[in-house]
Amino acid sequence: MAPIERITLFKISDDAAIDRVLEQYKVLAKTAEKDGKPYILNVAAGRSFPDPRNKGYNLSVKTRFASMEDMKYYDVECEAHKALKAVLLPVKEDVLTTYYESVV
Repeated sequence: MAPIERITLFKISDDAAIDRVLEQYKVLAKTAEKDGKPYILNVAAGRSFPDPRNKGYNLSVKTRFASMEDMKYYDVECEAHKALKAVLLPVKEDVLTTYYESVV
């Protein structure tokens, strides 16, 4: 089974808020644990380059999980993700998330 790749795009109009969210992603990358061990294979996040194709989504995040079970844990139980959402939810205007198992 291939890892689960997750792409999340955010619209956030306040530049300072984007900086706070990115800092919280750095914390998440260092502190996210399941059963006392790191479980997220990779986290990459940054400001999207200005381009009409991004339709206003200006923060891009890619996370990789070993399994669908790990991604579900991230969504529901992960304390580091809950801390991220506490920073993110008040400032996000929109979010788009998709995930897949690569066949290439």
